[in-house]
Amino acid sequence: MNARRGGFGAADIRFFQETGERSSMNEMIEVRDLVKNFGDFCAVDHISFSVPPGRIFGFLGPNGAGKTTTIKMLTTVLHPSGGTIRVDGFDPVKQQGNVRRAFGIVFQDPSLDEELTALENMNLHGVLYGVPAPERKAQIEELLRIVELWDRRDDFVKQFSGGMKRRLEVARALLHRPKILFLDEPTIGLDPQTRNHIWGYIQKMSREQNVTVFFTTHYMEEADRVAADVAVIDHGKIIAQGSPAELKEKTQSKTLEDAFIALTGHTIRDEEGSSADRMRMMRKVWRR
Repeated sequence: MNARRGGFGAADIRFFQETGERSSMNEMIEVRDLVKNFGDFCAVDHISFSVPPGRIFGFLGPNGAGKTTTIKMLTTVLHPSGGTIRVDGFDPVKQQGNVRRAFGIVFQDPSLDEELTALENMNLHGVLYGVPAPERKAQIEELLRIVELWDRRDDFVKQFSGGMKRRLEVARALLHRPKILFLDEPTIGLDPQTRNHIWGYIQKMSREQNVTVFFTTHYMEEADRVAADVAVIDHGKIIAQGSPAELKEKTQSKTLEDAFIALTGHTIRDEEGSSADRMRMMRKVWRR
């Protein structure tokens, strides 16, 4: 391959597209001119962004802006109508297995089996992702201790509080040692103490293990505190990108919430996707 000094040329990009080999570009997530149409409706309209390894990236927008549709394309559930995506250097359309092994995901709505114990939920996930039994056993204990649920490992999930379930979902998403963690509204409905606990662990994990974190949230103070970079999407288009400080400076706002409202307006939006949609998304990822 003949990479130009300082970057890759068109010939290199065509090589990756034609051979299906892994790109050696440095970004963990690379999105270029991405489009998703549903009939005549354009849900994602020519968006581009990138996320380096080990970065915490906030993908912000009102309900219905295109966030969930974008996550579905990044995680192999939906095929793009146009544009290109690379996740850990792989194409989510042509190299789905490679992409799925690279990420863990925490959905907005609960996705645990409440009729199983915490340990059974973890084991099921490990089996589905092909984690060898000895490694799975050690990793489960380590993660459940980290999220302070090891002592409750044999309890049924239906007995857990909302915060405990969320911590279990984060532990489960990390079981197969992903390079990327997708979080769709990970702390919605949780008390401040639980939210701080979850984010404290995610930040530590990202820093120490170089895990890339891609998250959505409606808690703007949360994004302001934990995200190194953010992109704001509205009506399918990215309307602003940068650090939280840069967005606040650009809009002359004191808080990221004020900046967000200045960029997207005050209109109340409809929800983008239902709980059933997200459960179908999870089943597709596991069964393919």
